[in-house]
Amino acid sequence: MKPEDIEDLKQLIEFLKENQVAEFDLDRGDMKIRLKFAQAVAPAVVHTLANLPIMAAPGVPPTAAPHVAAAAPLESEPETDVHIVKSPIVGTFYGSPSPGAASFVTPGDHVERGQVICIIEAMKLMNEIEADMAGEIVRCLVTNGQPIEYGQPLFSIRTA
Repeated sequence: MKPEDIEDLKQLIEFLKENQVAEFDLDRGDMKIRLKFAQAVAPAVVHTLANLPIMAAPGVPPTAAPHVAAAAPLESEPETDVHIVKSPIVGTFYGSPSPGAASFVTPGDHVERGQVICIIEAMKLMNEIEADMAGEIVRCLVTNGQPIEYGQPLFSIRTA
């Protein structure tokens, strides 16, 4: 490569980075260039009751909205009788058998060991995930359509 080609390549790389281009291919006769940039992972946004806006009922001025005290963090008091159901696979979480259908389980439901509690889609296959312990569903720890990692907590079940 000529020195001016190297300078042009540097300028091209800077341009691609500034415009957040993930991949770039160039084929000019006897010169072929393929650039692939690593994508930065954006931090997850977690909403708690303390940072959610309070909405007034229709027809009520926003200043008349009731004040709600912030909830204490859930992690502050770990429950000893709660079992966490974790994902056995990577995929996409679905809480119901089809869009618009009722959820498999909701907080407060009693489940038996082996009962289907959700579906995780992986490689176009719908995998039914079963409760690995009997008890009461305390919380669903993920949202519908959320990408799930192996071992990620899905539900908390009160076993006592």
